[in-house]
Amino acid sequence: MSEVLLAERLGRVLRLTLNRPDQLNAFNDELYDAVTAQLQQAARDERVSVVVLTGAGRAFSAGQDLAEMESPAVHDDDDRHGFEPFIETVESFPKPLIAAVNGIGVGIGLTLLPHCDLVLMSEQAKLRGPFVSLGVTVEAGNSYLLPATVGWQAASHLLYTACWVDADRAREIGLAFQVVPAESLLDEALRAAGEIAAMPLESLTATKKLLLDARLDMIHAARQRETETFAGLVGGPANRAAIAAFKDGTR
Repeated sequence: MSEVLLAERLGRVLRLTLNRPDQLNAFNDELYDAVTAQLQQAARDERVSVVVLTGAGRAFSAGQDLAEMESPAVHDDDDRHGFEPFIETVESFPKPLIAAVNGIGVGIGLTLLPHCDLVLMSEQAKLRGPFVSLGVTVEAGNSYLLPATVGWQAASHLLYTACWVDADRAREIGLAFQVVPAESLLDEALRAAGEIAAMPLESLTATKKLLLDARLDMIHAARQRETETFAGLVGGPANRAAIAAFKDGTR
């Protein structure tokens, strides 16, 4: 197991902890690949019924590692790496997936959440979709998923303004299921996971498949449009200026 991701099985529950606390658990290719591999293994493992995903330190995830976005990792093999295999795995994960949002969730730290079956947030956590402010656009099928989850106006405001969304607001608009004290977050997430994991795995996965089948075509179409639009914006003047401001500490 890569040190950027910690994995622990507790009965029929697998807990995955993003473990780049000094980088606020920002996703680089190594972290994307580690989570992808663990989820793919959990999907096949009949001893695992539910996965809980959380972060180490004070962040859930600060999103894409912008340093790697500017200078993409180079791999010496032909396998696919990074964001695309990760989101393909998450969007079709066949078992219940619970997010325990322990701190800030930015970028993919937010857009991951509508793919989860339950989202529990620390009362100290907050979320932000900074895409427009970075000169790019929304990702991970969230041009469909986010309005479907929180409604058109809430999604539009969140995306167009890149505002911070606190835990109570996230629950109010349906982005979070429950808000709990920070010290109780993991215990409550594991309690909810244990309750679900007590159900028959066959009926859990059959029900998850029905839920996914109702929306996967729309997610795939949204992602295709997002990928084409993102490619036209990344590296453009607004994106370059935003990354330079981030590196200079002015944003």
